Amino acid sequence: MTTTIRATHTLMVEGWRFIPHSYAIVNQFQCLELLKERSLRLFHTDMPYLTPSWSQHKGLFPAEYENRIEAIPTTLPADTQPDVILRMTFPYDYSDSSAKKTYVFGTSEFGHVPSDHVRRHQPLRQALESGSATLLTPSHWSRRGFIQSGADPERVKVIPHGVDTRLFKPLAASERSVLRSKLGFEGFHFLSVGSMTSNKGLHLLLKAFSVVAQRHPHVRLVLKGLDSLYPSENWLTSQSQGLTEVETRIVQERMIYYGGTLDFYALARLHQCCDAYVSPYYAEGFNMPVLEAIASGLPVICTKGGSTDDFTNSDFALSIDSQKKSFQLPQGDSGTYLEPSRDHLIELMCNLVENEAFVEQARLSGPRFAGERFTWTHVVKLLCDEMFSAK
Repeated sequence: MTTTIRATHTLMVEGWRFIPHSYAIVNQFQCLELLKERSLRLFHTDMPYLTPSWSQHKGLFPAEYENRIEAIPTTLPADTQPDVILRMTFPYDYSDSSAKKTYVFGTSEFGHVPSDHVRRHQPLRQALESGSATLLTPSHWSRRGFIQSGADPERVKVIPHGVDTRLFKPLAASERSVLRSKLGFEGFHFLSVGSMTSNKGLHLLLKAFSVVAQRHPHVRLVLKGLDSLYPSENWLTSQSQGLTEVETRIVQERMIYYGGTLDFYALARLHQCCDAYVSPYYAEGFNMPVLEAIASGLPVICTKGGSTDDFTNSDFALSIDSQKKSFQLPQGDSGTYLEPSRDHLIELMCNLVENEAFVEQARLSGPRFAGERFTWTHVVKLLCDEMFSAK
């Protein structure tokens, strides 16, 4: 990896490891790439997990990856101060550190940063007044949320997330056929991955899928939750309440739910066995599963106007028409979300089922796009350019 680092720098990362939370996943992939930079000394402080119910989960990464992550030193030499401290944890701590520069990663999904996302439950504007930390966020949608909450635009930098294209990549047709047969996959499978929280638009997806299934009975819906961290299956059940009796029967006959924790190899295989990825989200800070689907060669359907605009194009992605909506927050501030069109979602899902040429095109154009712009090597180069520039 070539970066703008010209002398030895010391970086202390404060974050989570060994849990399947998105912040921990991003942190660990970034650390793996940072370890390749010989002129950088990397250290890691493990921060407390958000809740006592969370526990370490080893084996998410390939063994060679995990060994490198675990071997990162945690204690600085007695006479060493870090040049940069990078905080990759939650809630957000914007206080100054002992380093020359302090960076704090965060996301804003709903166009606003609530005070309970900030250490000591301070309003963001107030928390930023007491320090000089630079804010890192993965999308322009998320950046606008920090600015609307009082952050100086000059202090909010966009560093996107990446994808490991050695894991998330298309399978050869013969290998894919064998794997689908082992899983019992027949027909056209839509995939959606996430915690099953309401911002993911699951109730909209379930409604739309019930219509698509009536037109194309061979379709299936694969949902991957995260029951080890969240009550994903309960949230999915809750979002199914709006279905009619007929819609419920249609969906249940064709839906496959995985709630367990999959390692990245198995998660990549799940992507590779499906035919398309769909994400009719209302609000996302980035939406990394969409990028992983793109790298895996799946055509994607996602909401127009949100975070995924930063890393999708019409060669492999179909955008759901949406309307920008505002809502009032208890503190008197306003939040923002996108309302995707259900009718347009249905149209796009049917389009993919019927348009084999576009599906095949996405198998080539998506992985090429991800590999040229959004690998973790690309991302960490941007990160290092920001953290270790001479400014």
